[in-house]
Amino acid sequence: MKLNQVTVTVDDMDAAIAFYERLGMTLIVHTHERYARFELPGGETFSLHLGDRPGPEGPRLYFEVEDVDTEYDHLRRAGIAFDNEPVTQSWLWREACFRDPAGNRLCLYHAGENRRFPPWRKKG
Repeated sequence: MKLNQVTVTVDDMDAAIAFYERLGMTLIVHTHERYARFELPGGETFSLHLGDRPGPEGPRLYFEVEDVDTEYDHLRRAGIAFDNEPVTQSWLWREACFRDPAGNRLCLYHAGENRRFPPWRKKG
């Protein structure tokens, strides 16, 4: 199983499209004002649905990159505001988190082998 599609709710479609294009996603579907879909470089897709703004504890979406610090610097120069600078978490992922215009929580991260094979992975 591979995560290939995520949809988040936004309350301003134009602002959300502009934001995700600044992240480097390619808009591939925008047939009406309530829905848009993007393609990421690896072929995964990500969609926006117009609706009520999500609550503060909605889902957190993780976008894996090779170098969190470099991508963080690139996106800050593009005008993306982050909640935190890149940090190596206790679970061995390097992360820098931010929010889209609708408040959806997003995180750049790099986990390498620790995503599937952390030192504490169950044996068997």
